[in-house]
Amino acid sequence: MLAVNAVDHPGGAEVGLLRLAARLRDRGWEVTLSSPHAGGPLAHAGHPHVRLDVGGLGAGEGARAVASWPRALVLAHEFDVVYLNSTVCGRLLPALRGARTVLHVHEIVDRVPRHWHQADVVLADSEAVAARLDGLAARVVLFPVELDPPPAPVPWETDHGRPAGPVIGYVGRIDPRKGVLDLVRAAPAIRAAVPGARVVVMGDDPYHAAPDYLAEVRGSTDVEHLPWTANAAGVMRHLDVLVAPSLEEPLGTVPSEAMAVGTPVVATAVGGLTEVVQDGVTGVLVPPGDVAALARGVLRALREGAAMGAAARRAARRFGAEAYADRVEALIAPPSGDRTLT
Repeated sequence: MLAVNAVDHPGGAEVGLLRLAARLRDRGWEVTLSSPHAGGPLAHAGHPHVRLDVGGLGAGEGARAVASWPRALVLAHEFDVVYLNSTVCGRLLPALRGARTVLHVHEIVDRVPRHWHQADVVLADSEAVAARLDGLAARVVLFPVELDPPPAPVPWETDHGRPAGPVIGYVGRIDPRKGVLDLVRAAPAIRAAVPGARVVVMGDDPYHAAPDYLAEVRGSTDVEHLPWTANAAGVMRHLDVLVAPSLEEPLGTVPSEAMAVGTPVVATAVGGLTEVVQDGVTGVLVPPGDVAALARGVLRALREGAAMGAAARRAARRFGAEAYADRVEALIAPPSGDRTLT
């Protein structure tokens, strides 16, 4: 399989692909990754790598993908499956006639370009994503979660090894779509109701998409600020509640990872988050943009944390990376007569 990526540095879509690729390799697949350059992390992720540039999101960058069409076609003939790991990578589809192609859509899209219909298989992270893919027989596969991430040290200061009170946290990218400022604004009400409670924000804006928003979040003294860590899932073991205050969300990878380690989630009732969090069982769902409701949801999750955390851990099993690999392999594998897998 040739797995095509639009970037060199892994984000959520690429992390999911790497988890899939490792399990497919264990099952006899030969997986080669592609990204624009040979010096980035994906080129050193433990799989064969080739360079292939599909362009970015800027104006006119689709021309870079068109320039890659001849090379993409030559490469495609060397593989049984070409896995296009984003809608941006879907720009290669017009050049891949005759190859078995998989288009994996990770975002809620506004339109479906005509050339997407050329894909043999279309995967979607959630029902919310699939619902916007009009005319495509998209198959919902969710996101692969490592159910037992490695331990991580507590990244915030403690009192003789113990937090002074419950810790409520946000983990992930900091931009307006993620609604992080709503948690910042809810923090005073949370601490007023639960003296000693701590509200932490762990993350960054790696794509430099919203520097003013990032500055506003980081300028707040109502929350504690922590840098991003590669083992965020391990850190979430130490949270009493994870908050996902998004205004739009295709699935909710971070909430599913929090659930896997037994941390209840307070999330907004948008997009794929409603498919991850069961209101009143594994966490609490609140209206997007409602700061008061967000604070109330956190307080409820703190009160019912033990029961919700246990239910969350059980529910997260459906996101397990092994089960994910089962689902995806069954959908993307070429017909048995055409397979060259060992």
